[in-house]
Amino acid sequence: MSTHTQTPTTVHAIGVVMFTVTDQDAALTFYTEKLGWEVRGDARFGEHGEHRWLEVAPPGSTARLALNPPMFGSPGGSAIGVETTDLATEHARLSAIGGIEMEPLPDEDTPGAPAMFMLRDPDGNVVTVVRV
Repeated sequence: MSTHTQTPTTVHAIGVVMFTVTDQDAALTFYTEKLGWEVRGDARFGEHGEHRWLEVAPPGSTARLALNPPMFGSPGGSAIGVETTDLATEHARLSAIGGIEMEPLPDEDTPGAPAMFMLRDPDGNVVTVVRV
């Protein structure tokens, strides 16, 4: 669906998705040590360096995931999808690491939908791993 606006957008990509987390260091450990992602940015800001901008991403990804303290309410409740060409191998890799809340690998494909499984980070944010 498209809607017409007076002036065309200057936005050209989705680059950063944001998850709210209770503890940025714990989230960093989960995404880098459990999921095998890499740090893309880790900087302090604010008048006294009291805030932190932290980004992680799967190796080779152009999009990044910012791990932020909650601005309003509780952490968690967000979701992203990541892609793999080998769903079974990625599920087995994560299972072998342990300590990751994860759905079982699907036994069969669902007509009209790609094969996928979901996992949750310690704050309840959902990462859906989709076979492409």
